[in-house]
Amino acid sequence: MSNDPVKGPASYFPSIEKKYGRPISDWKELVRKSCPARHMDLVSMLKTEHGMGHGHANAIVAHTLAEDKS
Repeated sequence: MSNDPVKGPASYFPSIEKKYGRPISDWKELVRKSCPARHMDLVSMLKTEHGMGHGHANAIVAHTLAEDKS
């Protein structure tokens, strides 16, 4: 197992889970259910419908869409 620090959007995941009380898998599922949609539309949905901050919403959307591309 690597001791390298987590970088990129996933570095926000522990604080997102703590602040909003739901696992990241729940947020990713919500994003995927809202697809197809544009990146910023998904960010806006998380912000307006779930009270998420911009950075947290953007991190979840970016990570989810990148996962689904590969």
